[in-house]
Amino acid sequence: MPHKIRMTKQEILAAIPHRDPFLLVDEVIECTENRIVGVKTFDGGEWFFAGHYPDFPLVPGVLLCEAAMQCGAILLVQQFTDAEDKVPVVTRINNVRFKRIVRPKEKILMEVTLTERLADAFFLDAKVSVEGQAAVRFEFACTAKSVVSG
Repeated sequence: MPHKIRMTKQEILAAIPHRDPFLLVDEVIECTENRIVGVKTFDGGEWFFAGHYPDFPLVPGVLLCEAAMQCGAILLVQQFTDAEDKVPVVTRINNVRFKRIVRPKEKILMEVTLTERLADAFFLDAKVSVEGQAAVRFEFACTAKSVVSG
């Protein structure tokens, strides 16, 4: 895959099946064969803020992980040929370390690196940060699943 500097929202929508309100990648600012960097800004109006610490709203940690895994899915989909008709599905999350809370109006930077591929198994490292400070780090694995039912 050639080096691609940016991906638009339309290219993101074409790459993965996630849609609003659960699409957690606003833009991809870097994408190579083995690494992707995406951004997401939480504007404060997201559905989860109403009930997740309403007097001190926080982005749930699981959604920070999900945002990074969506970036990983965008990266991995580019490794499949058009004929494969597959999507990446998470099979494991390891070594999750939450380092910083994320609040409304903050922009997260998601950096995901493909560290190994064994057939249809993919192993990735993820870091989510805000203003240069790590919010969460973790490792995850995905497998390629066929989207053809039958």
